[in-house]
Amino acid sequence: MSNFVAPEVKKFVAWDYVVFAALFLVCASIGVFFAVKERKKKTSKEFLVGGKQMTCGPIAFSLTSSFMSAVTVLGTPSEVYRYGASFVLFFLSYALVIIFTAELFLPVFYRSGITSTYEYLELRFNKIVRLAATLIYILQTILYTGIVVYAPSLALNQVTGFDLWGSVVATGIVCTFYCTLGGLKAVVWTDAFQMTVMVAGFMTVLIRGTTLNGGTTKVWEDAYEGSRLNIFDFDADPLRRHTFWTIVIGGTFTWLGLYGVNQSTIQRCISCKSEKHAKLALYLNLLGLWTVLVCAVFCGLVMYSHYKSCDPWTADFISAPDQLMPYFVMDIFSSMPGVPGLFVACAFSGTLSTVAASINALATVTFEDLVKKGFPNLSEKMSTWISKGLCILYGVLCTSMAAAASLLGGVVQASLSIHGMCGGPMLGLFTLGIVFPCANWKGAIGGLLAGITLAFWAGTGSFIYPAPPAKSIPLQLSTLNCTLANSTEALTTAAPTAAPDRPSLADTWYSLSYLYFSAIGCLGCAITGLLISFVTGPSKGEDIPPVLIKPVCNLFCFWSERLKAFLWCGVQHDSQQVDFEKNLPKVIANKTGADDTFKKSINKENKCQFPGYNPEENSYTNMSRESRL
Repeated sequence: MSNFVAPEVKKFVAWDYVVFAALFLVCASIGVFFAVKERKKKTSKEFLVGGKQMTCGPIAFSLTSSFMSAVTVLGTPSEVYRYGASFVLFFLSYALVIIFTAELFLPVFYRSGITSTYEYLELRFNKIVRLAATLIYILQTILYTGIVVYAPSLALNQVTGFDLWGSVVATGIVCTFYCTLGGLKAVVWTDAFQMTVMVAGFMTVLIRGTTLNGGTTKVWEDAYEGSRLNIFDFDADPLRRHTFWTIVIGGTFTWLGLYGVNQSTIQRCISCKSEKHAKLALYLNLLGLWTVLVCAVFCGLVMYSHYKSCDPWTADFISAPDQLMPYFVMDIFSSMPGVPGLFVACAFSGTLSTVAASINALATVTFEDLVKKGFPNLSEKMSTWISKGLCILYGVLCTSMAAAASLLGGVVQASLSIHGMCGGPMLGLFTLGIVFPCANWKGAIGGLLAGITLAFWAGTGSFIYPAPPAKSIPLQLSTLNCTLANSTEALTTAAPTAAPDRPSLADTWYSLSYLYFSAIGCLGCAITGLLISFVTGPSKGEDIPPVLIKPVCNLFCFWSERLKAFLWCGVQHDSQQVDFEKNLPKVIANKTGADDTFKKSINKENKCQFPGYNPEENSYTNMSRESRL
């Protein structure tokens, strides 16, 4: 029971609902527009990857919008409010993630002519590895998407009075509607619109909040006095929740697992008309990521300046930290009907984009990796209808998962981390394939299992036995100027005590920063996979098409041609002419259980996407080693 009297904060009014409804209407209209415009283009490729004719601009907007979910819009300002602005160091993590994605993973995926990233795993390893990775991706994405829908809906409901299940169902229906009607093009252009709404919502809050709290200088002074600007903490302790090293190193692994090898991201990149457009989209997207990050961090600082003397979370005006941002919005815009609706539209723009990206990616993966394998002779018309049916199916499943999330209670935060714990091992699996030619399919399977085991062991243990308060305690929050109810004593919050029977690993392994879960899974997968590959007999490099391997050793061994050739493990990177018909299709044909459909996947259309391919001579000319990296 709170010892303080909560100030009256108004709920949603008619104009707020009008502004919010306009967002859903525009999104649905975009789906109808592309359904009508593309009605004569009925191929599954056009539906799932936009016919591979997209340009860098809308793809960049779409990537940023999908990457920044409502969890970011609501969670990052709260994180800065409670723990300080060190979260801004993620701008370094984002930069590293984009560089690795654009220069390491994207070239291999794009030149392979694939539609699903998991097609690569069969090309590189075999069908078993592909199927295992596909099933893991489907399960984690359904679960994560359900949480992404439910968590912001719950936070907004408890503060604004916005109907909980109305927003959950509306989100599911609208996303499914425009994904099913318009395919990837509708998703991409809707994401671009949602990105502008997201930034507009942030800017509105920043301008109003800064004005009410005395201007930028005053906000900055309050943040400095409240120790919110102590950004650079170089403590190497991996148990500390956020330091420079955990954010830059752990954050890079975490977001690279969710970004560099994630189907929803790569699907957008390979929908570009050229590899150059795809890379440019990623680098433009980095600017968008930085913009949203800076907006969210400054919103947290403005919010701290506003509540520095009466913290609504400590005073029990709200029940969870994620409600801080919507509470702040309803507080400062109480006299401006319609503006809170803009912020809710901002938050749900992140949700809509993430859910739509997930639905489209799930439909693509299921169709390419499961349906086409079981039914290889489907007509294009039937393939398109099945793709649309899969969008509806996954829309229903993700919305239903949101309903299940309401029963999870305290496990919701644990479920959010599943995405990271699965992303790390998947990153390790693709790294094995792309960087290490010696890795074989047995090492890939063994490494994937080891990575998932290690990541879930550390992650699950951290939720059962939380880290000691000293490693993750928030900065000082005051209730000095809050209005007392029936007591003249200030509210005191007892520090949480450790469980009496904590195991020996509780204060070490289980107390690792959550940002290291992905790194544990990735490194565990890669190291185990390499060991198993060497024990069982490494792959022969001459049997692997160079296009499936990125020779990163060239960067470090530029001074020695002999050492480079040794580290290529037999892969013919130095060959000026690589005969396609004797290379990539040969590998596919030799894969255990490879079917006729997959053998035909490397056709003339796909070949033409590879730089240096001459369709008249039916051959592929590699770029020089210098230009490859």
